[in-house]
Amino acid sequence: MIDITYAPEVAAAKEKKQPIVALESTIITHGMPYPQNVETARRVEQTIRDGGAVPATMAVLDGVLHAGLTDAQLDKLGQAKNVAKLSRADFAACIATGGTGATTVAATMIAARLAGIEVFATGGIGGVHRGAEESFDISADLRELSETPVNVVAAGAKAILDLPKTLEVLETFGVPVIAFGQDDFPAFWSRSSGMAAPLRMDTAEDIAKAFRLRGAMGLPGGQLIANPVPQEFEISSESITPIITQALAEAEQQGVSGKGVTPFLLQRIFELTEGRSLETNIALVLNNAVVATKIAKALCN
Repeated sequence: MIDITYAPEVAAAKEKKQPIVALESTIITHGMPYPQNVETARRVEQTIRDGGAVPATMAVLDGVLHAGLTDAQLDKLGQAKNVAKLSRADFAACIATGGTGATTVAATMIAARLAGIEVFATGGIGGVHRGAEESFDISADLRELSETPVNVVAAGAKAILDLPKTLEVLETFGVPVIAFGQDDFPAFWSRSSGMAAPLRMDTAEDIAKAFRLRGAMGLPGGQLIANPVPQEFEISSESITPIITQALAEAEQQGVSGKGVTPFLLQRIFELTEGRSLETNIALVLNNAVVATKIAKALCN
């Protein structure tokens, strides 16, 4: 079994069988500038504590997988340069070569499974990129959801993606896509994508029960809980769509591809919305942490 270094509060929570919520670290290294990245990470962690659970931010530091980071480690990671962006394909290689890497959705799910954590709060999952019928650019997050038994709470898939194709792939992979408290599938900055979600649940208890039943039935994989951004922080699809279209065109003109696409688009959308997209991003991550905490507590009960 792989060695995992647990932060003291995570180790204590595991021993006492208290609810724990996993968090990714790419939002720190690739999602926001310093110091907002560290400030936001600490706010998200505190939101989980305030709700009655323990946060476990996942990262690989000098070849060691960490479940939970100390304040000093979090601050150091937030200022680090050339940190690897880890997914399923390069996670083990980073550990084997003594590297430092931040975990994406897929890698955080793997790390959570290894650490025995069943709930993970993030911003938005990756998915099928626009033009994937030619580029075959499809996030590893989707297959991970079909294989790794973790509840992922996100504000849907990132709106820069091809959302209809993303939902189609999730259906093909047999991933439960559960809209929390509404019928529409949310689109990250916007509360609605204009598409109905395959499933709707209104309580953390129902989500926890469905997860336990999947395990009892021998069904692999996790659940995607699509939690809409709070209404007061929403950027409507009418407002954000032309901005996304412009950012996508610029990425194509500049030859941005692969893992560089999402960070480029998020940065460009931040600039074009004059910072509003980042405010919404922070609000939805905090909101997802609240819901993830409720699910973690329901699973413990």
